[in-house]
Amino acid sequence: MLDAATHSLFYLILKIVDIYSYVIVAAVVMSWLIQFNMVNRSNQFIYMMADALYRMTEPVFRRIRRYLPDMGGLDLSPIVVIFALFLLKDFMRRLGV
Repeated sequence: MLDAATHSLFYLILKIVDIYSYVIVAAVVMSWLIQFNMVNRSNQFIYMMADALYRMTEPVFRRIRRYLPDMGGLDLSPIVVIFALFLLKDFMRRLGV
């Protein structure tokens, strides 16, 4: 069984993974809204939100895209990252969190 400090650390990591999963979903939805001209990127709030989501997700997506085949206009890196986060959460839960 894990001691209290390790348990707390694992719990914190799980929560960070959960929050990052939501950030990925928000980034994907925002990119769709911009791509289909549902929101205007010249709006300062939309620009700031899109830029913040891009800066939080793009470093991870860029590393994944290096290993994925070119699928034309389809970007599979968010799916790969969410799947990896799901596996990480499952692994940590099996450790005893």
